[in-house]
Amino acid sequence: MKNLPTKVAGGCFSFFILHSSFADTVTNTPLTVPPFPEAGVSLVRVTGALALVLGLFLGGVWLFKNWQRLTLPRHQPPKLNILETRSLGARQAIFVVAYEQQRFLVATTPTGINLLSHLPDAEPMEPTAAEKPAAPMPFAQALAQVLKGK
Repeated sequence: MKNLPTKVAGGCFSFFILHSSFADTVTNTPLTVPPFPEAGVSLVRVTGALALVLGLFLGGVWLFKNWQRLTLPRHQPPKLNILETRSLGARQAIFVVAYEQQRFLVATTPTGINLLSHLPDAEPMEPTAAEKPAAPMPFAQALAQVLKGK
């Protein structure tokens, strides 16, 4: 090594010393690797995290789509209703439209919507017997009725 220039020899020698001291420390100390968690536990954690993220996402989508339902009062019936519709031909129709107690006859054509006339105001009606839902029949009576039919 004395024949080599001092700069190169000193650099190689210091590298050799560093390398040998590093090799000594690596070979003398045992390597400790942290144990891997069990596969079942890891799978449960990943599945749970995925379910949580998907649940939060789907909940956010549902809230985004239905936020108006949550803010509007539920006990009020709609004020604007279409009571009847009749088609008069291709792309032409006539409607009876109600807003609260007022009623209007409206026609639609490809060129627009026209008010034909005001109709008499509707009277508040109570449901007739035909419109009221029938009271549920007791099971024994319904069974007897079915058996008599056979």
